[in-house]
Parts: sequence; structure tokens; C-alpha cells
Amino acid sequence: MTQQNMSSAAWLTLGALAMIWGASFLAFALGLNELPVFTLVAHRVFWGALTLWIFVLLFRIALPRDPKIWAALLIMGLLNNAIPFSLIAWGQVSIESGLASILNGTTAMFAVILAAIAFVDEKLTPNKIAGVLVAFLGVVITMGWDSLLTFDIRSLAQWAIIGASLSYGLAAVWARLTFKGLDPIAASTGMLTGSTLIMLPLAWIIDGSPRFDLLPLTWGAALFLGIFASAISYLLYYRALNLAGSGNLSLVTLMIPPLAVFWGWLVLGETLRLNAFIGFGIIAIGLILIDGRMLKRLKSR
Repeated sequence: MTQQNMSSAAWLTLGALAMIWGASFLAFALGLNELPVFTLVAHRVFWGALTLWIFVLLFRIALPRDPKIWAALLIMGLLNNAIPFSLIAWGQVSIESGLASILNGTTAMFAVILAAIAFVDEKLTPNKIAGVLVAFLGVVITMGWDSLLTFDIRSLAQWAIIGASLSYGLAAVWARLTFKGLDPIAASTGMLTGSTLIMLPLAWIIDGSPRFDLLPLTWGAALFLGIFASAISYLLYYRALNLAGSGNLSLVTLMIPPLAVFWGWLVLGETLRLNAFIGFGIIAIGLILIDGRMLKRLKSR
């Protein structure tokens, strides 16, 4: 399915998914005003898991019974939720939400590299190699040479977002290795359940006993992260996958940063340096090269 013949439903689903994930960076920033990092992440995975469990029970979705699958889902919850959510939240304590979204766009770059290492049918073609190199250049420009040469808190925060992208890439490889034939909603429910089992005790140990006398804005941010940015976004993700195909689904990666930058500017008054916008443009070019379809279309013309 090409971009030209995607249905209106496919575009609406992609747009809704990008809006939600773009706003998740703003929600992290708002939640961190009152909640510590690990407690906020625990809120996100707990409310997300609870929402999906309600969905599973209402629609009687079959869940796996093999303990090995549940162990694999626990690892998936670690790689796709607990680690990256925590790194993003920790990073956003020190950097702008829009900048975090731009750096998080490098997930596709790591996914391509790791897939080539793990799978014989995922070779690094010249287009992919060029795309990875261009995207890496975009990361360097976005972060700035000073962040690469020094290790102050702002620099470490940016590296934390890069670490989150690497974790997402590892999760993609792990999912392909272990979850063939598993219902995607059941997999999402198990993954968020696993990350909840990790984050609840971790938050209690590191941050202390949770507070519930939170401002309405903080509750709104936490619930948005859990219900919309985790549970509902997974449902939208699989609907978009069916409607648009995996290739067109990668468009979401390019749609998220502009939306996150806009929300950060509108609500938080964030302003980014020029190098962040230039870097995002170069990262976007790298992702287009990795995708390869635009080059094929140009060659065919």
C-alpha cells in the first residue's frame, strides 16, 4: 500500500497515533512537576495495563498459558516500557520535551542496525547504510558538539533519550524472535503487565511510598500517559498496521516530533535552538533513506 492510495481511515488512525505520542512528551513534562521519575513511569504502565485488562475481559481475548511466553513478555515489558519510559522521563527533567521527541526519533536507526545483526533476511543495503549515517549526523547536530565532548546533566539527559531509542530497537528484535503468532492485544497486555510488575516495586524502593494528593493536572498527565499513550495507542498502532501497512506506519516517526515541539512551545513556552530543527530535518532525511520507497519512486519516474 502506497502513501497515495492509503484510505482516509488509515490517515486518521496514523494522525491520532502521532497526536497521542506527540503529546506524551508534554504529559511527561507536566507529570514530572510533581512526581518523581519512577513513580510517574509506574503510573503510566499501571493504568495502561489496567485499561488493556478491561479490554481483554470485555472482548474475551485469549491469553497465553505457557509460562515461557509470560517470561518473554516480562522481558519485553522491560525493553519496550520500563527502560525507555524511565530514560525518557529522567532525560526530560533536564531537557525540553520537544528535544526529547526529536532524539527519540532515532529508534528506527537502531532498529535497522540491530535487525541486521540479529536476522539474516534484514541485510544492511546501501540505502539503509546511507540512511543510518545521515540520521547519526542529524543526532550529532541536534545534540551539539558541546554535548558530545562534555558530560554535564543536559548532555547526559540527551544520551538518556538515545538510550531509550536503543532499548526500543532491542524490543523490536526481541518481539520478532519470541512472539510469532501471538495475538497483538494479548502481547500488549502481557508486556504492560510485566512492566508494571517491574516498575511498582522499583518506584516504591527508589521514590518511596506513593502520594495520591496530587494536583488535577498531574493526575491528568499520569492517566493520559497510561490510558491513551500506552493502552489506546497500542490499539491504534495495530489498527494502523492493518489499514496502512508496516511501511506507511513508519510515517508516524516523522509526525511525532513536530507535534511534540508544538505542544512544548504552546503549553510550556519551550524554545529550541536552531541546531535542533536542522538536526531533525537531517534525521528525517536519514529515515526516508532507510525506508527507501521515495528513492524507488524517483528512480521509476
